[in-house]
Amino acid sequence: MHAFWLLLFSITAGFTVSAIVANLYRICIFKVTSRSGQALRAAVLVVAGPSVLFENAMRGRIAKAWNPVLFWLATAGVLYWSLAIGLLVLEVTTHL
Repeated sequence: MHAFWLLLFSITAGFTVSAIVANLYRICIFKVTSRSGQALRAAVLVVAGPSVLFENAMRGRIAKAWNPVLFWLATAGVLYWSLAIGLLVLEVTTHL
């Protein structure tokens, strides 16, 4: 049972970090003109991806543009992506 709670905590931590990064990115919108700016934007979107993808999936599902199978596949991908980010966050925080 301990492993199950650790799994849920990792997914939640990853999705929380993803949402925080996505919202900070939306607040600090900037023009990307250089190669380093594009690399930074890509790195930010790798972390912010689950939040952005789930938001788009929810909008599509509410508007009935997405069928249920695609919505649940996207949700499963978001959960897995959030798990990976959450495990990374937990690993970094335990070493601090």
